[in-house]
Amino acid sequence: MVLLVQCVVFCILFTLMVMPSLYKNPINWVMDFPPMIIKRVESLPQYKDKIKKKEKRHIKKKILAVIAFVLVLSSVAYFSGCRSFLDTFLYVFIIFVAVNLYDLVVLDWGIACHSKKIRIPGTEDMDKEYKNYLFHTRGFFIGCVLGLIVALLSGGVVQLISLL
Repeated sequence: MVLLVQCVVFCILFTLMVMPSLYKNPINWVMDFPPMIIKRVESLPQYKDKIKKKEKRHIKKKILAVIAFVLVLSSVAYFSGCRSFLDTFLYVFIIFVAVNLYDLVVLDWGIACHSKKIRIPGTEDMDKEYKNYLFHTRGFFIGCVLGLIVALLSGGVVQLISLL
């Protein structure tokens, strides 16, 4: 029951981290949009110099996010009673996949594919590209691989702490 509550809380926190920024300025999330939208944005003069900067920031954000996820999820697993590598790995992976699935179904398929409010100016006519469900599904599977990495690292952190 505690794990279910934690999954719900992390889904809410994830939404609060992503959605306000996405609604405020969708160009900040351009690297998370389907390739055809990125290509269009690159061709628009008002974004010409911003895209390369966004690519570099995107990679840095992902690395920092992995570190933050490992620290937070290791702590959550530890304080939830996990003391072994396997217990922590499974606990963290379940939370990560739950949030990833929520992101796919609710945020990507439900909101990103249909909300006109998060369209990048200059791409409003690209309705079909925004509704690229396969792109978001691929992102889900990439997220699962990322979740494996986070769960492995979290398992290692908790195992190390338990040995001390």
